[in-house]
Amino acid sequence: MKKFKNIWIHAILIFVSLLSIFPFIWLISTSLKGSGENIFAYPPSIIPTDFTWENYSGVWQKVDFVRYFINSMIVAGGTVFLNLILSAMAGYPLARMEFKGKKITFFAVLATIMIPFQAIMLPVYLITLKLHLVDSVNDIAGFAGLIMPFAVSAFGIFLMRQAFLGIPKEMEEAAIVDGCNVFQIFTKVLLPMVKPSLAVLAIFTFIGSWGEFLWPSIVLTKESMYTLPVGVNYLQGMFSSNWRFIAAGSILATIPIIIFFLAMQKYFISGENDGAVKG
Repeated sequence: MKKFKNIWIHAILIFVSLLSIFPFIWLISTSLKGSGENIFAYPPSIIPTDFTWENYSGVWQKVDFVRYFINSMIVAGGTVFLNLILSAMAGYPLARMEFKGKKITFFAVLATIMIPFQAIMLPVYLITLKLHLVDSVNDIAGFAGLIMPFAVSAFGIFLMRQAFLGIPKEMEEAAIVDGCNVFQIFTKVLLPMVKPSLAVLAIFTFIGSWGEFLWPSIVLTKESMYTLPVGVNYLQGMFSSNWRFIAAGSILATIPIIIFFLAMQKYFISGENDGAVKG
């Protein structure tokens, strides 16, 4: 009876997984179909009958895809780097130090999770303009305007705080006995011990930054500064009738996310466990 129940559970999980991944499979199939095949046929055909790689080469030739890719790498890399540093620096005192207003500060940080970015987008945009962090000034200012609003997150602070709480206090006390100051304890003792949580934060931050469309589409004014999501949307304007090119561009845009996740996945499970709420 138990074995029969497990079979049903696995069957349901497989079915739900197939439903979830079907749009991605259809996107891959569309990107490999030639012009002679109907991509909107019903029921949809997954295996292309007119197989071709020309859609990928066509996207690569028609738009400056390499430039979009480089822009996305700069923005995502800068966002991940700042998030790891600032979230760790904020989470450390909230976990290991005692100061007045500590709990209020922590709950205030958590409260910001409930505020969607769209609600504060207008004031952030005005601040960005006042600071001249737009691509109309220069490319460096444009990249700064894309990165700085997402340089730290409440989720990252919470995750790092929970990771630091999981480290025995004896480790910190032993470092103090050895003559380490607070900065040395943070950088040489505690940070190496929370690498799994840093990896988890890096994955989530990279995925969020790489796929961000709304903010770049509002801030950017020059095509040469487009990130991949904005560039793929630009494809829709250029090739409104050629959904094969759009599908190929979307697939190319997801490859770096898959590679990054596969490179960091060995830390993912242990790092997520570190983020569990501890008393």
